[in-house]
Amino acid sequence: MARVLVIGGGIAGTAAALALAKAGQEVAVYEAHPDSAEDIGAFLTLASNGLRALAQLDATSAVTAIGFPLTTMRLLDAEGGEVARAPLGEAADPRLRYRCLRRGELNAALQTEAARRGIAVVHGARLASVESGSEGVTARFTDGSSARGDLLLGADGLNSTVRRATAPAAQPRYAGQRVFYGYTTGAPAAGSAETACITMIRGSAAAFGHTTSPDGETYWFARVGADAPLSADEIAHATPTQWRDLLVALLREDATPAADIVAATTAPVLVTNATEMPGGTPWRSGRTLLVGDAAHAASPATGQGASMALEDAVILAKCLRDAPDTESALTHYEALRRPRVEHNTTVSGNISRGVHTPPPRTPGSPPPARPDEEVTRQLEWTTALR
Repeated sequence: MARVLVIGGGIAGTAAALALAKAGQEVAVYEAHPDSAEDIGAFLTLASNGLRALAQLDATSAVTAIGFPLTTMRLLDAEGGEVARAPLGEAADPRLRYRCLRRGELNAALQTEAARRGIAVVHGARLASVESGSEGVTARFTDGSSARGDLLLGADGLNSTVRRATAPAAQPRYAGQRVFYGYTTGAPAAGSAETACITMIRGSAAAFGHTTSPDGETYWFARVGADAPLSADEIAHATPTQWRDLLVALLREDATPAADIVAATTAPVLVTNATEMPGGTPWRSGRTLLVGDAAHAASPATGQGASMALEDAVILAKCLRDAPDTESALTHYEALRRPRVEHNTTVSGNISRGVHTPPPRTPGSPPPARPDEEVTRQLEWTTALR
């Protein structure tokens, strides 16, 4: 049994801990933030593949106790006309229906489940350095404490401290859009009387999406193309209504519900830059491995970030369970995961940049994602990967 140190208690890190513990590994999670509510303001959707991974972790009930299901997606054009409608998820299995929830609530639910299973989650442990050798790996924290293990997972997100220590040349890059999130209880009919439906709007100045919870709160996002990212200073010093007013002016150009939904938002609007990790980013160094956004962050256009992190957790744990040694387990894990996650990054980045056809493949470029049935097979906990 190996001892695994997980740096980062977000979705990727806590899910990895749940999977590793199920696979018989000793695991502890070290989270820099003092509590579990990081990024509680943003929301996300879990797709069927992410929910399938949750089921393999025996964590479905912990997550379906929060958020709400999405069973239908509809697409509107800039004139407000419906141009497409499609079901979401796999109707035959209620566990695999799409789910909308706040990121911080998902973090908290996974951490609560980890604690229930006796997995150590240490808050306020900010990583300072990593020392990897032939006999093990040591994580040193800014408070002077340290932890030693056989393997260290960098699950500490886009601005990963582990990645800076192990692959300092690998840097996130801007993906061409600014992304806004908000909530309102005052949206006029939210543009749709349907429940469990998410509406996507292909607007002239922005891509917009909204859905309404069973409690009547409308969740919305907008993706706006821009040549340059917002600086940290611009984000930190924005006025309370700055982003709302900017968006309303843009969205008023179209005959859709988007402008009215944003105008009805009284709480602060959140903003971030769409960012991605370049393909070929090194994931491994000695006894360390990057997972989740630390390894393969993508722009949010495909909505697959959390689901890909959950897949990482299950497949890594299976590789460590089934392989004869750690080195072969990590080699096999990377061979399975890199094509799929880098394909998602490419597709999502193309959408963010307005390039709807993936560029031609060149020698050495990542192949397309594996078919869904192959990924499903990989996620089945009882299926050996050797």
